[in-house]
Amino acid sequence: MDNPLLNSRCRILALSLVLLVGMILLLFKIVPVLFKPNILNQVLQSGELIVVTRNSSTTYYTDANGAAGFEYELAKKFADSLGVELKIITSDNLKDIFSMVNTGKAHFAAAGLTITEERKKHIRFAASYMDVTEQFIYNNQSHRPRNIDDIYDGTLEVIDGSSHVESLNKLKEKHPQLSWNAQSDIESEQLLNLVENQLIDYTIADSNEVALNQRFLLELRVAFDISKPKQLAWAFPMTEDSSLYDKAMSFFWRNLNSGEITHLIEKHYGHVSKFDYVGNRTYFRHITTRLSKYLDMYHAAADEYNLDWKVLAAMGYQESHWNPKAISPTGVRGIMMLTLHTAGLMGVKNRLDPESSISGGAKYLDQVRRRFPDELKEPDRTWFAMAAYNIGYYHVVDAQKIALEQGKNPNKWSDLQTTLPLLARKKWYKKTKYGYARGWEPVKYVTNIRRYYDLLEYQLTRNENPPDKTEETDTFSILPSVL
Repeated sequence: MDNPLLNSRCRILALSLVLLVGMILLLFKIVPVLFKPNILNQVLQSGELIVVTRNSSTTYYTDANGAAGFEYELAKKFADSLGVELKIITSDNLKDIFSMVNTGKAHFAAAGLTITEERKKHIRFAASYMDVTEQFIYNNQSHRPRNIDDIYDGTLEVIDGSSHVESLNKLKEKHPQLSWNAQSDIESEQLLNLVENQLIDYTIADSNEVALNQRFLLELRVAFDISKPKQLAWAFPMTEDSSLYDKAMSFFWRNLNSGEITHLIEKHYGHVSKFDYVGNRTYFRHITTRLSKYLDMYHAAADEYNLDWKVLAAMGYQESHWNPKAISPTGVRGIMMLTLHTAGLMGVKNRLDPESSISGGAKYLDQVRRRFPDELKEPDRTWFAMAAYNIGYYHVVDAQKIALEQGKNPNKWSDLQTTLPLLARKKWYKKTKYGYARGWEPVKYVTNIRRYYDLLEYQLTRNENPPDKTEETDTFSILPSVL
């Protein structure tokens, strides 16, 4: 006969066991969550920082030396400060980039992203490191639009999900006829190329992208700005765990205050001077018609002295436009414009012989570069050596001392280019050991060479075939050392 009391106790016991098992299973789920390390500690434990970015000249790309780009280098500095490896993933789709951040597929985005009110609803932005302006771009072979009303009949294409679309939506409130095509899975530089080749009429791009690409896409022009300056920043997920974000903010404040970010901006943008359509087109033509005659000489000299041949070639263009018979009023001559004194020291007997001149110039640049102390790192070391090649080693040393006196970094070109011009001011040169110098000249000299270097690298990448050996008659004999 059943015992009701016993049955009741059994049911209670069974229920208790079920509840106990349930609680244990629940604890197995909750405890790991409670004791799960925060995002920062996860990064430190895994030894890997995952960053999503875009492929472009302003963000991330690879060249002969490996990974490069402003955003890449900045993210690499952050990863190094954490003592972890940087893993880069790329996407050409802005919506995908934000999705990767918010779903945890990437720790953050370093992709040249503009801070907007709409984006701030879904994304946590770190400190801004650069201001840009949104610019309306057209082709020089077509009519320049003066305002929004002038573009109604043209084809305007922009990137879907970009801040440019937000700006256009605001403009459309006052200009109902305004229309555009928003493209996904396309980069800003691709749109700039479409305008260059007249496949579309207009696009919108950030001012930093325009500045870099106008050097190569010679028909691009800025019609007008469509925005006030806007801020670029890294994008983090909008989560309660802000440990990695807080670490990034500390990184930015530290590097903004120390000037490291300023130095990085100068490295990537400092030599991008005002667009020179005629000068750039002439340079591209001279790469084809002149440089080919001296390529082997530049390669041989660079190999002998462990230099980048493109640096030597860019210097040669700055000095003489690759004219081996160039002569200046001051007596310097040849393709590398050597003084008689320097030629003697370098063992160059005939300055008008291009092979001797190139070899002598490379030897002199190498010697000057070696004179600077070890704490002067590349690429600044080469830029300092170029300045010394132009104005003399000891004047550069004087400018370094002025930088120290002003509390600046004497081993950063971004600081030295501000103190070199002071060598022409009595207030400053009277304090120096080597006195007056036309200090603005090496600043322009180095800026030009860096620009020629970039243009040469672009042209060589663009054309798989080397320049042909088309003969050209040199039409000048006297050249200024600084353009």
